[in-house]
Amino acid sequence: MRDFNYSKIKEKKWDLEILGLVAAIYKEAGKQEMYLKQRPEELEKLVEIAKIQSTEASNAIEGIVTTNSRIRQLVEEKTAPRNRDEQEIIGYRDVLNIIHESFDAIPITQNYILQLHKILYSYMENSMAGRTKNVQNYISATYPDGHSETLFTPLAPYETPEALDKICEEYNRVIGNAEIDPLIIIPVFIHDFLCIHPFNDGNGRMSRLLTTLLLHRNGFYVGKYISLEAKIEKNKDFYYASLRQAQTGWYENDEDKLPFIKYILGTILSAYRDFGERFALVEEKLSALDTVRRACLNKISRFTKQDIRELCPSLSLSSIEGALRKLVLSGELKREGKGKNTYYYRLG
Repeated sequence: MRDFNYSKIKEKKWDLEILGLVAAIYKEAGKQEMYLKQRPEELEKLVEIAKIQSTEASNAIEGIVTTNSRIRQLVEEKTAPRNRDEQEIIGYRDVLNIIHESFDAIPITQNYILQLHKILYSYMENSMAGRTKNVQNYISATYPDGHSETLFTPLAPYETPEALDKICEEYNRVIGNAEIDPLIIIPVFIHDFLCIHPFNDGNGRMSRLLTTLLLHRNGFYVGKYISLEAKIEKNKDFYYASLRQAQTGWYENDEDKLPFIKYILGTILSAYRDFGERFALVEEKLSALDTVRRACLNKISRFTKQDIRELCPSLSLSSIEGALRKLVLSGELKREGKGKNTYYYRLG
C-alpha cells in the first residue's frame, strides 16, 4: 500500500513562493484577529453571506444547482427542499454550520469524517451515507468531442478504511508534535483524501468542508467570513489542473504536491485579502452612499448588486439599491441589462 508517513514532508526544502505564501497568510491572519476584536457584530454579517456562497459554490462545482433566491432560502432555513439537488444543498449547509459552531469539538478521525458524510446526505435516501465506498471509483474527464478519459484511479474499496485511518493518524501526529506547519500539512492531507476518494459520492464536497474544518482547528478562520468554495468554483479549472499535476506518481510515493499546495495557499491568501477589503469598508463611519461609492472603486470591470452587497455587509439591500441608483443618476456609474442580468461599471 502507499506510504502515508508525513514525517518525510518536514525534510523537504520549500521554494520561495511557498514560504512567501505561508508568511503572508500568517500576517493576514494576525490582522483578522485584530479586526474581529474591533468590530465583531458588524463583521458577523459576513458569516451569513459566506455561508450562502460556500453552500452554493461547493455544490455548483458538482453540478448541483438551484436559483439564487432558493439558495438563500435554503441556507437561511426558511424553506423545505423540493428535489434531490436541494436535499444535497441543505445537507451541505448543515455540515458547514456544525463546522463553524463546533470545529474545536470535531477531532480529525475516520469516525468523525464518516459522521459528517452521513449528515451531508441526511435529507435523502443514500445507503452509503456515512460509509466508505463499496465500489471502485474513478476520476475522469469528458472532452468536447464526447470521449471520456480516466485521469486517476483512487484506492480500491478494501484499502480505503485503513488509508483513511492512516492519514488521520499522521495528520494528528505531526500537528500534535508541531513537526510541520499547519498551512503545509492541511493541503497535503486534503490531497491524499482526494486521491483515496473514500466515498461513492460526495468526495469533492467533503474535501472542501474538511479544508474549512482543518483551517478553523488551526486558528485560520477566514473561511467563516469569506467563502473559500466560491473562490475555488471561480477558478475550478486551475483547481483541477493542480490536483491532476499532484496526483502523478502518487501510488509510487513520487508525486509532486507543490502545485496543489500552492493553489490552496493562494486561495486562502486571496480570501484573507478580501476580508481586509471588506473590513476597511466597515471600519469607517460613512454614509450608505459613500460606503457603496467606496465599494465600487474596488471594482475594475463589470459588477453586480450582489458584488457590492458582499463588500458592504453593514448595509441593507434597499440602502445598496438606493445608493446605486444615485450613483447612476450622478453619472459615476453606468447600468446595463435588466433583472438578473443587470450589471454596473464605473465611468471615471
